[in-house]
Amino acid sequence: MPQDTSRRFERAPRAAFGPDAHTRELHGKAPVSKVDMGPIPDSDAGRATVWLVTGYHEVRQVLGDHVRFGNGFASGPVYGTASRFRPPEVVGHLMDYDPPEHTRLRRMLTPAFTVRRMRQLEPRIEEVVARCLDGVAKAGQPADLVERFARPVSGEALCELLGVPRDDRTDFVRRVQWQLEQDRPRRQRADAGESYLRYLGAMVRRRRKDPDDSFIGTLVREHGDSITDEELRGVCGLMMLAGLDNVSGMISLGILVLLQHPDQLAALHAGTASADRVVDELLRYLSVAHAPQRRIALADVTVAGQVIKKGEQVLCSLQMANRDPAFLPHPDRFDATRDPAPHVAFGHGIHHCIGAAMSRMELRIAYRALWHRFPGLRLAVPVEEIAYRTNAVADGVVRLPVVW
Repeated sequence: MPQDTSRRFERAPRAAFGPDAHTRELHGKAPVSKVDMGPIPDSDAGRATVWLVTGYHEVRQVLGDHVRFGNGFASGPVYGTASRFRPPEVVGHLMDYDPPEHTRLRRMLTPAFTVRRMRQLEPRIEEVVARCLDGVAKAGQPADLVERFARPVSGEALCELLGVPRDDRTDFVRRVQWQLEQDRPRRQRADAGESYLRYLGAMVRRRRKDPDDSFIGTLVREHGDSITDEELRGVCGLMMLAGLDNVSGMISLGILVLLQHPDQLAALHAGTASADRVVDELLRYLSVAHAPQRRIALADVTVAGQVIKKGEQVLCSLQMANRDPAFLPHPDRFDATRDPAPHVAFGHGIHHCIGAAMSRMELRIAYRALWHRFPGLRLAVPVEEIAYRTNAVADGVVRLPVVW
């Protein structure tokens, strides 16, 4: 029988990172549970319920089946009636698209993230990381690695890819960050969103007239009118929104985990393959994108013995799937020596994160360069005093004070 709960799907305050206690409890009873999401806003229809999928194999089943599970709702919260209306601000948001729209757009974007393109971008990311480390050294001890390193690296790397001029980057990234900070007043977040989207729109129009070798310029040059200005703006906006907090959260939490596992730091300097293995295990272990991925059943489907009816909504917990004992032994142990496993930190199926290769490259460069510059790196405060982000789209820490 499905497991019902009156509690909303939310993160337990005491959870630093990884699945919260309530999700773990549900998973211990069944890999698929019925979850109460609370009253439906602006409606007399009562309370909304969704299916929460926490099992590794079940998550892969749902995310890997785009025929029977789709986005259904082009936008909006996890409540209400299905609608395929897509507001202008989410045109180009690839993760909200179903085939054939998704297929058309992703086919154009994929070449921008090939191994060859990442190799071309790597020296520029190394320069970004080096500049940020110079800033850490200049700030002196103790230095906050969130403010001085994690956020600047993630923001600068994305700007480097998109071709945002260096003089514009600080203000541009700040606007994106403001929209992501859910504790800010709604009007301020909306204004910030409108501001950086206007900036992206103007940049797209410039590149349409004068294409360069940036991400936008390349798409314009290679695909012309096959991709609209609105789609280009939306693709770039989603990359900023999805990448900024996720990568900065991974950098800061990854540093914290590695500081607590000094025996595994040597692998960072043992070669690219070893460093990549450390990054891969950190991605699985942390799975910072804690917000569950949503799908709509397009037909009646049975998952782990539960019948999910057509039109019902499904939330897939990537964090819990990556900590599922059915996936790998001792999943709550960070162990960079274990063989790489096909985790779902970047999702699965046709919506697997298109920027996964770039994120991996950023993390490898950031971790290696940090410990190369500061081999004596250590926390400036007891680990118990580290505050974790509690109201953001991705896990991370509020501050990470260190000395060296």
